[in-house]
Amino acid sequence: MKEILLAMKSELVVTVIIFILLLIKLGKGMANTTLLSLVQILLLLSVPIALVGNEDGIFFGGMLLSGGLLGFQKAILSLAVWLITLLFADWLKKTEHLTEFIVLMLSSLLGMHLMISSGNLLMFYLALELATIPVAAIANFDLERKRSSEAAMKMILSSAFSSGFLLFGISLLYGATGSIDFTIISSSLDNSGLQLMAFVFIFSAFAFKLSIVPFHLWTADVYEGSPIPVTAYLSVISKGAVAFVFMNVLGKVFLSMEHVWYWMLVAMAIVTMVTGNLFAIRQQNIKRFLAFSSIAQVGFILVGISGNSSFGVTAVTYFVLVYVFSNLAAFGVAAVLSDIGREDLSGYKGLVRSNPFLAWVMALALFSLAGIPPAAGFFGKMFLLGAGAARGNHWFIIVAALNMIISLYYYLKVVRVMFMDPAENPASAAVIQPSVKFGLIICSAGIVLTGFFSWIYDHISSFN
Repeated sequence: MKEILLAMKSELVVTVIIFILLLIKLGKGMANTTLLSLVQILLLLSVPIALVGNEDGIFFGGMLLSGGLLGFQKAILSLAVWLITLLFADWLKKTEHLTEFIVLMLSSLLGMHLMISSGNLLMFYLALELATIPVAAIANFDLERKRSSEAAMKMILSSAFSSGFLLFGISLLYGATGSIDFTIISSSLDNSGLQLMAFVFIFSAFAFKLSIVPFHLWTADVYEGSPIPVTAYLSVISKGAVAFVFMNVLGKVFLSMEHVWYWMLVAMAIVTMVTGNLFAIRQQNIKRFLAFSSIAQVGFILVGISGNSSFGVTAVTYFVLVYVFSNLAAFGVAAVLSDIGREDLSGYKGLVRSNPFLAWVMALALFSLAGIPPAAGFFGKMFLLGAGAARGNHWFIIVAALNMIISLYYYLKVVRVMFMDPAENPASAAVIQPSVKFGLIICSAGIVLTGFFSWIYDHISSFN
């Protein structure tokens, strides 16, 4: 029993927080400010809990797995949710149904934790649905905006399609191997036509969730229409969790099909990077800009996954940690400026003169996303390219490096607008709440220190 409780401690902590919120809702309720502070404290406690006492183990007949790397990945997701409650505190405090919003977000986080630990296809599918459906609900939390309802509808439809692909692939794989256990499936694969077809459907479902081109068409509209905390959640936490599981499924379950999926990854990584970069250049709305930026970043994650090595696993995990700090910092600034009516790029002109703190945080986040040293994003992308280069496919790495250069244009364009362009209609000085400022400082420190403290990368590498 002790081993099971330790293996599921992250899931149990999230479940306890959910039940506490439900009991508060059933009782006299609580003011939004007090409730949010309570949630922030509990989520902060969940991060060190996820980091300690992680031993390798298999539970419930192989349905649930535990290990040091899995615990670290869960801690990254819990940290990201805690940062969201800090960075978007203004929006959350104004929300009429805060308890429901937090419960749905934590239910999705619970599904992601279970998804990371899943050891068979049934557990994985149930966890994936638990992670997805609540997000579609909170995407519609801007109840007065039609775009929010449209975003929720598009997300639920795209999720239904991807779930259909996944279920059909699972049924074919079960029919071909006679098992849903990852270990048994891996040893039973003989690369028959039926198994290859099953893999293609499962791969397509992952591509939907990760917004890999050409399965990305829902992304920008959902990001733009959703409340900004939901957009940040989708961009960072949802993609990070799916990337962790995708890497595990390819490297362990479908290892014998590596000669097939490697070239699929190469092709999709190139198309995803190019498409994300080219469309990001055109965007004026900052949320759509960050949406296509996140699509391009997924392309780089695929480069690291393609290496299929312990180096690649470490590189992807490290990059997701850096991506959490970088992207959430950018969305945090966007949220503050959105409150004063600055949602388009033109509203960022001369930002350094009216809001220097926000301008510098945004610049640091964009430098990291672009991979400019000394920001941690430089080291993250360097490790991803190194993992991909281990296969000896140097032209693939050259294409990825060229896409890094292309991304410099649109990331630095935003920096130029903030620091060099004169403001036609200067933005008023934004009032930054203490918790929001604290969250932005933590993200900024994370962007810098994660790159300089090599022991973080070494700690992740020690799990392999």
